[in-house]
Amino acid sequence: MPRTRIKICGVRDVATALAVAEAGADAVGLVFVENSPRFVAVTEAARIVAALPPFVVPIGLFANASAKHILQTCDATGIYTAQLHGHEPPEILDDLAGLRVIKALPFSEHVTQQAAPWSRHLAVRGLLIDTPPRPSAELTGGSGEAFDWDALAGQMQQFDKPVLLAGGLTADNVAKAVRTVQPYAVDVSSGVESSRGIKDIEQIKAFCDAVRAVA
Repeated sequence: MPRTRIKICGVRDVATALAVAEAGADAVGLVFVENSPRFVAVTEAARIVAALPPFVVPIGLFANASAKHILQTCDATGIYTAQLHGHEPPEILDDLAGLRVIKALPFSEHVTQQAAPWSRHLAVRGLLIDTPPRPSAELTGGSGEAFDWDALAGQMQQFDKPVLLAGGLTADNVAKAVRTVQPYAVDVSSGVESSRGIKDIEQIKAFCDAVRAVA
């Protein structure tokens, strides 16, 4: 099985970003959703991006933001990949020229059909499959809850883009998740936190070690 890439999402300061890179992660997620406990201001995000070593990719996470806001934020921070985590229509891609896009979708038995209109666009470089939010949830993602990985594994051959797996991942269960789904990458946020929005460096190291240990 090819090496599974690792994204640590919800990083909010330079020190944590550098620790994430040192732990062996491939990507750092910066959340630009203001009501998220992991929100990072543009000025701090720019400092984080500038501090990252080569080959560690910054990814900006947005939810239901306008194309203008996404472009302005990415331009101001030096980010080239936007992760769309809201209810954006595929048509927004026409207004995001120059950006690579990862589209997050909640898992369901119809997720491959939901992915189809996104997969047709060259700008979309991956599909992040996450735990469906609860009906009362204010935010999508970051719930810390897993979903049926076996059910997703049964649909993997139907996706036309690389799949990133998220939702309830921790150092204790990520190896099983990788073996079951065999995703291109795993994406973790709450699963490596000591409290909501506060990253734990030891948990990040353990998570990265667990992913690399999968044979």
